[in-house]
Amino acid sequence: MAFANEEHRKQEKINGIVYDMSPSPGFRHGIVNGNIFASVKAGLKNSLCLAFMENLDFMYHPEENDDYLVPDIMIVCDRSQLKGGSYRGVPKFIAETLSPSTAKKDKTEKKDIYENAGVREYWIVSPQGSLEIYYLENERYVLAESYPEPNTYSLPK
Repeated sequence: MAFANEEHRKQEKINGIVYDMSPSPGFRHGIVNGNIFASVKAGLKNSLCLAFMENLDFMYHPEENDDYLVPDIMIVCDRSQLKGGSYRGVPKFIAETLSPSTAKKDKTEKKDIYENAGVREYWIVSPQGSLEIYYLENERYVLAESYPEPNTYSLPK
């Protein structure tokens, strides 16, 4: 089979620089994302909003260039901004699950991008169980909740 020899490579483009996100993070990263996605998706039942997990590019300023990020979890509510494999609107919610190779970028550069784009809620999750929840207030992220230990919080239903 021809596709068996093709490598799946995840990339993101920030300020014109393409970053290779391969290899894939460990299995715990996938389990955490799957759990968050399932809970978020269930909470969106009967909603016009859609949840995506690691499979939709977020074009965070499409009027300026073709930079994009691929959030681990993203909720989008303006379906008119879905174009092919990308979203050109402002997501309602984004969650990033940390991995050793992306933790610094998730906590700094990507957080700043999401804040400047107007994403209302941003979660930073570690596979070990800690969670930081930021809400956009007056165009700046405010750390609203922090759970340094696992099992001290529950996902929204």
